[in-house]
Amino acid sequence: MKHLLSTAAVAAMALVSSTAFAQFGSGSFGGNQGAPLPEGFVPMETTIFCSQYPAVNPKTREVLYSFKAGDAKRVTVTQEGTTYEFTKGNGGNWTCKTKPQTVGFHYYTINVDGCDVFDPGTDAYFGGNKKQSGIEIPESEEEGAYYHFNKNIAHGRVSRCQYWSDINGLERVCNVYTPAGYDKNPNKKYPVLYLMHGWGEDENGWTIQGRTANIMDGLIASGKAVPMIIVMDCGDLKTSPTVKNPRGNVTDIFVKELMPYINSEFRTLTDRENTAMAGLSRGGMQTWSTVTTNLDKFAWLGSFSGLFGINGSIESAHNGALKTAKTDPAKKLNLVFVSHGSDENPAQPKQITQQMKDYGLNAVWFESKGTAHEWLTWRRSLKEFAPLLFKK
Repeated sequence: MKHLLSTAAVAAMALVSSTAFAQFGSGSFGGNQGAPLPEGFVPMETTIFCSQYPAVNPKTREVLYSFKAGDAKRVTVTQEGTTYEFTKGNGGNWTCKTKPQTVGFHYYTINVDGCDVFDPGTDAYFGGNKKQSGIEIPESEEEGAYYHFNKNIAHGRVSRCQYWSDINGLERVCNVYTPAGYDKNPNKKYPVLYLMHGWGEDENGWTIQGRTANIMDGLIASGKAVPMIIVMDCGDLKTSPTVKNPRGNVTDIFVKELMPYINSEFRTLTDRENTAMAGLSRGGMQTWSTVTTNLDKFAWLGSFSGLFGINGSIESAHNGALKTAKTDPAKKLNLVFVSHGSDENPAQPKQITQQMKDYGLNAVWFESKGTAHEWLTWRRSLKEFAPLLFKK
């Protein structure tokens, strides 16, 4: 026997559903709502769905935070090295407005009565060896266009790949960018850039905070960069319940395990002329170490806020590797690219880059204006570096 709902019951259910849908669609539940936003403020790129806060004023670059902390005694937020105090309002809602911030991506931490916590209104990112909240202070639309998604061009893809490491003693994860058209031409092979993050981040740093895919899609679509594969691996020796004290080093993992894996799984051009490596900060140090001890495998080097190992003469640096890179045609470095932000003491690396150029190396300097040791510096660095690669 069929059970039929009354007309009144159906109408009541429809009313509840439509009301809930309207609330959901208008963003009136879920996320971090707080009070209506003041004029001029808008949610950030990093603010989660159905949240208003954190919010930014694109003109003044001030940030507004709202945090519900009940009976807390003190709430603060630390961002770009400065700590700001929240003010308690009705219903346990705390609010805070910062001074104007530097454009670009920044981690931040909210502290409630001495305990660091996530901001439920924003996405979480891995940085500083922990999960943190993050915000994006917008540049102008024109300035930031190169790292935002462009609906009018073809796009590549980022694949998450696992491979086994005997050196590390467990499976490792890397992210691999393949350019638009990679799957349409099964006979075409591509050059490869191995791209390293900095200390305290992981293989997702360049993919998420660095916006690598958007940057490369734009450069390739405009003809400024050669279509290439980009491999973003982890610069740390991983641990697990069975591998608590891993041995070895990441240079051995890159050369002996990661590169053979990539060459077996992707259509790569495997000669040194089609292989590059770059890294930011500690990843720059790992790049110098890997490339200068494997000049038979790499012909291109990029160092973003990470110029290491050149304290004396260029000729003797890295156990004479730069001399070899200059004099041995089979181990020549086609490019040494060095970049820094203008706010992270660039005088010495700029001078050393000039010394390498004077020595006879193809050394290129790039300075990111108005940025420090941060992701906007490194996005700009990739934008300048990638077009120089693999040019005949």
